[in-house]
Amino acid sequence: MQTDPSLTTTGVLPRAEPSFKGKIERSYEQSTPDFPQPYRAPTGTPNVLLIMTDDVGFGASSTFGGPIPTPTFDGLAERGIRYNRFHTTALCSPTRAALITGRNPHNANTGIIMERSLGFPGYNSVMSKSCGTVAEVLRQNGFNTAWFGKNHNVPDWQTSLAGPFDLWPTGLGFEHFFGFLGGDCNQWAPAAFEGTTPIEPQLGKSDYHFDVDMADRAVRWIEQQHSLDPDKPFFLYYAPGATHAPHHVPKAWIEQFKGKFDHGWDEQREITFATQKRLGIIPQEAQLTPRPANLPSWDSQSPRQRELFARMMEIYAAYLAFADHNIGRVIDAVIRTGQLDNTLIIYIQGDNGGSGEGTLQGTANELAIIGNGESEPFEYLYSVKDELGGPLHYNHFPVPWSWAMNSPMQWMKRYGSHFGGTRNGMVMSWPNGIKDAGSQRGQFHHVIDIVPTIYEVMGITPPEQLNGVTQKPIDGVSMAYTWHNAEAPEERTTQYFEMFANRAIYHEGWIACTTPLVFPWEPEPKGLTPDSFAWELYDLTTDFSEYRNLASEHPEKLKTLQALFWAEAKKYQVLPINTSVQATIDAAPTRPSLTKGRRRFEYFPGTVRIPEGTAPNTKNTSYKITAEIVVPPEGANGVIVTQGGRFAGWGLFVLDGKPVWAYKRTQQPKDGFRIEGPARLAPGAHTVSVDFAYAGGGFGKGGTFTLRVDGRPVASGEVTRTVPARFSVDETLDIGEDTGTPIVESYAAKMPFRFTGEIKKVAIELDPGHPRDGDAQVMRDLERRALHATE
Repeated sequence: MQTDPSLTTTGVLPRAEPSFKGKIERSYEQSTPDFPQPYRAPTGTPNVLLIMTDDVGFGASSTFGGPIPTPTFDGLAERGIRYNRFHTTALCSPTRAALITGRNPHNANTGIIMERSLGFPGYNSVMSKSCGTVAEVLRQNGFNTAWFGKNHNVPDWQTSLAGPFDLWPTGLGFEHFFGFLGGDCNQWAPAAFEGTTPIEPQLGKSDYHFDVDMADRAVRWIEQQHSLDPDKPFFLYYAPGATHAPHHVPKAWIEQFKGKFDHGWDEQREITFATQKRLGIIPQEAQLTPRPANLPSWDSQSPRQRELFARMMEIYAAYLAFADHNIGRVIDAVIRTGQLDNTLIIYIQGDNGGSGEGTLQGTANELAIIGNGESEPFEYLYSVKDELGGPLHYNHFPVPWSWAMNSPMQWMKRYGSHFGGTRNGMVMSWPNGIKDAGSQRGQFHHVIDIVPTIYEVMGITPPEQLNGVTQKPIDGVSMAYTWHNAEAPEERTTQYFEMFANRAIYHEGWIACTTPLVFPWEPEPKGLTPDSFAWELYDLTTDFSEYRNLASEHPEKLKTLQALFWAEAKKYQVLPINTSVQATIDAAPTRPSLTKGRRRFEYFPGTVRIPEGTAPNTKNTSYKITAEIVVPPEGANGVIVTQGGRFAGWGLFVLDGKPVWAYKRTQQPKDGFRIEGPARLAPGAHTVSVDFAYAGGGFGKGGTFTLRVDGRPVASGEVTRTVPARFSVDETLDIGEDTGTPIVESYAAKMPFRFTGEIKKVAIELDPGHPRDGDAQVMRDLERRALHATE
């Protein structure tokens, strides 16, 4: 088999088919056979384990001075090198695209999350084939490749089972994928995929947790790969949903943190800052940046607020510690198979800073509160505080805790302008190649630098052509030069940042950045333009945390860096700069769509896991759902059709033989609605339907539901409000069963509650004449909130 290491530098992949080297004569006896041999990576080529968690601030983990014990991360730092000036993009999809391609996110067409895509090259969310992934290159260089966990890099309109699948992980060079496609994941009931096949791994398992399952599967993959081909290197990308909302974690882990955050966010930030200095993670001269004026102090909170908010932080801490524990189990598999010394492990703690999308008081249902404008009284939150973290809620912690977890930096996730959004702790370990164990590096680097580092280690020159497509140059630089020289001059001298018009430009020790103006927990200011943002200036050679704004003292330096930003923005497809969610709303009708222009939809049994972006939009309009079913002689039960789940959605089902319609705005008891027929459905064919007459007068308004059997009304009722923007981030439309979580708890123990009769067809008809009337500004605000919740 081919093992010539020089062949890894080929400029074109795939390689030409090997020529036949045998001999062919008229008879077999006179001929010499020669099988085409697969390309083999050179003997001794290291494995790569690439780990990235979600929404974790620089000051959260114990490895970087934070309050949350992360012993796996700590142990890796002791065996490798810790980086304290490593950066991401401030949001998940762009960071993840940059991570696996080595290109700046806008250059890879992913300058924004999938759900907010715009019709411009830097923002269309269709990751360019000219930005081939590290997995595809390694696969064609003799590696086995696998991806476990979060994706959020598939365009919103391509996430259904209609495909196409070329931008799913298995279309990007990953031979195996187990994970989820969206921005977040219900850890108790995930919308999981294996390859491109939807699966429900939680069924029949009362103690199921996705993070445990993901680690179990990654461990099995490592063990099996090593057993079957121990000389073949692997590339494993491991991306937990932790600690993105919902903060779901076993209660036993939560209890380990009881009382550990009663001192509050202000004092915690100071504690972390002192620890960071004591451990040498930050320079002794670094300054702790102040709390933003629009965040409350801990002392201003009432005793019961402090009790609830401390509990929410305990849950978050448990979630990160739990994820680190499961990452440790994956690394243990590398150790157990004898591969640790020759495995390059890159552990990035967060795809951006801590998330500020949990409101000032936290939430038990992120999408309902942030996305749909629902109310969540403090008394309700306090009443369910002991349930938070479990399967009955979709919880997130208060914004100030996120700010505290980013110590000593300013701001948080979403803000590409400041390090609170973009600086993440990172560790590299490779015993065979990195000898300065337990040390720290301070060179300025970015997530685009990971791929070229891997290529340098493998001796791979990035291909000029991959799968027939000419490749864009790699934007990153290798970090391997830092491994053997802590004082080596940094090779990344310039890096732009941009997210939702929050901008920054780093150049040779200085950074210029804009002052944030838009916050998820506040109404969006009107009339913003790119010029609305003031600029700040920091000398990072003496100011680690962006504490002292020098804009007024060095106006010429600021002007020079501003000009450099615009030059980089033009070069890397950052233009046009978008300041408002309105552009996202306006872009929606022009995006590719499976539903555009359709008013009638027909579905057949077995059709499940239809994402909300490709399902009929029953919000803010009248509609009719009609199901043709056959009830067997023994009667029938089960779900006929449902969308969403426990936290918002609707469902038509048969329970105890009777037809039932249920609608939920949130999981709060006051927000549920249910009507049912008075009699059991007799054996035989029936038409069961639901009509909704929307009252109009705005968005999210009420109306009347009428349940019919064979055309005859059997129940009706009114609701005063409906879901205006989005039912769910991850739950889907299902026919004949309920994947995910139940619409009502009455059948929770029977999930997926498959219909025991026959479903011939389900039709959904949207009222073509009913205007989605009301205040356009109200709807824009709801769309903005919904989009914030998907980040």
